[in-house]
Amino acid sequence: MLELYQFEMSHYVEKIRLILDYKGLEYRKINVTPGMGQLDLMQKSGQRQVPVLKDGNEVIADSTAIAEYLDKHYPDKPIIPHDPKLRGLCLMMEQWADESIGLNARKCLIGSLGQDQSFRTAALPSNTPDFLKNLVSSVPNDLFSFLGFGVGLGPDTIKAAHDAMKRDLAALCFILLDQPYLVTDHPTLADFAVAGLTMYVKFPEGNYLNIPEALKGKGVTGIADIGTFKPFFDWRDKLYSDYRKPLIGMASSGARPTSINID
Repeated sequence: MLELYQFEMSHYVEKIRLILDYKGLEYRKINVTPGMGQLDLMQKSGQRQVPVLKDGNEVIADSTAIAEYLDKHYPDKPIIPHDPKLRGLCLMMEQWADESIGLNARKCLIGSLGQDQSFRTAALPSNTPDFLKNLVSSVPNDLFSFLGFGVGLGPDTIKAAHDAMKRDLAALCFILLDQPYLVTDHPTLADFAVAGLTMYVKFPEGNYLNIPEALKGKGVTGIADIGTFKPFFDWRDKLYSDYRKPLIGMASSGARPTSINID
């Protein structure tokens, strides 16, 4: 069985989970423990970052390399078009998603956690004691802004990422105005990259991610909660409902779930 080394909250991992589910491939999720677990991952793959896919003796790191490997070795339901122009467009959009949406989404999430106390509390694990939730929610927003300066994420950096994300989502809304998917009439790598990497902007609702219930459907203030980008998130919701497998529940035939979680 395929093994996916992951963090549940990684949006680059979510891109690969979407592809695996779309292709109907069984896989085992192996949660990597930050720190020591990443050192073990370094020995297996040569890098500390997730996702990493293990297929028998093959170990593939990096979400783009994994996507290309899956399309080559599991060609049913291809995600990279054969037509040269469509292939080029798909790969270009995936790279844009990785380098623009993926990086800016992380900055937007950090900024929103710092400025939105309810969002900050929702992101805590469900078993967090109430006194700790109250403590986290009561931390002044100005303190988070101050801490952001220390890691190069001051207000100006967050605002620039916020503005860039708005432009990206507006462009996606225009592209999807009169077509079902970004490149062809069926989902491609471009669609799954965009859908997965916008996870931090607005977490998907439904039983797809092992995250606190209070976090589902929540997202970056000023983006996830305004109507301008609703067409995009409606499109993403449909992509999830059509192709993403839920965490819990068996098929009526009694088949095993597509993904298995191992700590």
